[in-house]
Amino acid sequence: MAFGAQRIFPLDTKPSTAVGIAFPFNIPGVFRQTYTTQDAIKINLLNFFLTDPPERYLNPNFGAGLRKFIFEQISRNNLEGLKENIASQIKDFFPNVLVRSLNIYSDPDTNQITIELKYSVVATNISDTIQITFE
Repeated sequence: MAFGAQRIFPLDTKPSTAVGIAFPFNIPGVFRQTYTTQDAIKINLLNFFLTDPPERYLNPNFGAGLRKFIFEQISRNNLEGLKENIASQIKDFFPNVLVRSLNIYSDPDTNQITIELKYSVVATNISDTIQITFE
């Protein structure tokens, strides 16, 4: 019995096989593709942060809903609510993603919020960081 075995996604062993679609969608005629599971998960998390809940067809609860916080006053209560919302949504929609740390930094003078998410994928060596700034 092997202890501490790491899971390798089969598509990661085939370098010519695309795993997902990358951002931005600005290449004419075709979509840019991702070729590793790590890149696909990162793009999916970015898509989650940039989506509002009623926006996704057939999945109306998907999305962080960050746009509703753009015009609100920055306060500790708002940021804690946002942090709890993001953590619970990631747990629901990305069950294989383990949130290592979720930090929200704010600058009330410029009405700017920076979200920093450090995560890893369960039973793999995949870990990464996403940092998004909203103004």
